[in-house]
Amino acid sequence: MEKDASFLFGGISFNRKKFARDFDRFKGKNIVDSAEKLQLIEKVFLLNCEDKTIDDSLEKVEFVENEISEMEDGTSTSVSKKRKRKEKGTVSDSVEGFSVFKSSKLKKEAASEETDQSVNELIQGKKEYYQQLERDAIFRKMHNIHVSGSNIPSPLHNFAELRSRYKCRSYLLRNLEKLGFKEPTPIQRQTIPVLLSGRECFACAPTGSGKTFAFVFPILMKLKHTSKDGVRAVILSPTRELAAQTTRECKKLARKKFYIRLMTKQLAKSGDFSKLQCDVLISTPLRLKFAIQKRKLDLSRVEFLVLDESDKLFEPGMLEQVDFVVKACTNPSILRSLFSATLPDIVEDRARTIMHDAVRVIIGRKNSASETIEQKLVYVGSEEGKLLALRQSFAESLNPPVLVFVQNKERAKELYDELKLEDIRPDVIHSDLSQIQRENAIDNFRAGKTWVLIATDVVARGMDFKGVNCVINYDFPDAAAAYIHRIGRSGRAGRSGQAITFYTEADIPFLRNIANVITSSGGEVPEWIMSLTKKKWRKHRPQRETISTQPDI
Repeated sequence: MEKDASFLFGGISFNRKKFARDFDRFKGKNIVDSAEKLQLIEKVFLLNCEDKTIDDSLEKVEFVENEISEMEDGTSTSVSKKRKRKEKGTVSDSVEGFSVFKSSKLKKEAASEETDQSVNELIQGKKEYYQQLERDAIFRKMHNIHVSGSNIPSPLHNFAELRSRYKCRSYLLRNLEKLGFKEPTPIQRQTIPVLLSGRECFACAPTGSGKTFAFVFPILMKLKHTSKDGVRAVILSPTRELAAQTTRECKKLARKKFYIRLMTKQLAKSGDFSKLQCDVLISTPLRLKFAIQKRKLDLSRVEFLVLDESDKLFEPGMLEQVDFVVKACTNPSILRSLFSATLPDIVEDRARTIMHDAVRVIIGRKNSASETIEQKLVYVGSEEGKLLALRQSFAESLNPPVLVFVQNKERAKELYDELKLEDIRPDVIHSDLSQIQRENAIDNFRAGKTWVLIATDVVARGMDFKGVNCVINYDFPDAAAAYIHRIGRSGRAGRSGQAITFYTEADIPFLRNIANVITSSGGEVPEWIMSLTKKKWRKHRPQRETISTQPDI
């Protein structure tokens, strides 16, 4: 067995702590032979003999020596050697010429600093961006705002942000104050920033939630001032009554700063818009189509197109007229927006075909009623039972103003004939009346002269009766959307309201559809109704008996 010298040191321990400095100096390092060192210095010196100054060559030799010393001394001594090299370098700073090694090092350090700064700025920017997204998400959840789309603007916290974020003119903010607006509603918090950011949108919010103001205000802000360039904004409404109401609200906010016009029958026939100054035009689709066909109206400069109650405008009866108007608005930079309390999937699909990069805004649950309305279903058995239940309801607690909805204009006339002699101040509105008669009926109802207004679905869309305490569905609504819009005439702007729906044996198969709307808005319905099969309906309009208490002779 071959022996080595290690056995001589058996039992002896090496104190690494005491000799730590020396141990670290030699641990894992390759010692460069002195001969190799001299050869390397000589080689560098010969290569630099061609330089103009000997000082540069000497400096480079010193640099090589320092590099070799770093290899020998390790990490701990390398710092001190670098400091010595820097100190030696100060001597050569006074010498004419330049140092290739020093300047390249400075450039690398400067570039490194710039890169680090830009990376830090990028990281900080991303951090702030994601923090803002998180704050927006929390705020939207607090106000029950649901959005979808890309790069959605932050919602408004208050109206003061309109000045700081979007440079809103002071007169508009003063008008807001005069009209009693204190805080934006959820639909206004999100859609106003979307439209002011130049994005298209389609929005769905419960009835009475401030949708009209949500599109009127950004239009007036973006138009800035009146112009003689023709019509710059168009608002389409499904009914003349809603168009007239939107015009009034627009004028209240604008305070004579803009030319806002309602397309009347006379204006559509004889008005020449090339000579008539108009900034914002509000109309029904049919009248607007008629004026365009008569070549009295040019919509090529329209910057904003709003489809109010869009689900009604996209129904087969109006779709062709709306499509004609949309095609007439040929401005490539036009902003389109759709607003409604109900937004069926088919309407969304059609909306996407005419809109680009649109933002979708839903307040609460899609296609749901306001939670401030108390909803009740009342079984009346037959058509005769409806009239008895209505009279009983009025006898027990008549809390005017009250809206009563029926299926068609014939039944509206029949019910009015039954109630006109009773002490409840009734009136009726339907499509057979002239425009003046319809306007008078609405004005009397608003003024409190009429306590009970009998109506068809003509006033169910968008009409703002601020004080309606109760809505009675005398005839069962023909669709869930119709039900939502009918009862939405009460409980507006945060007020409480009541909705009573009569149903007969013929209506029971369709009860589940209405029950779903009631439960989605926080109401309660009997369990047996929820156990019914949900029936897919298009229009539930059965042939109903005549409304009359007079015996047949």
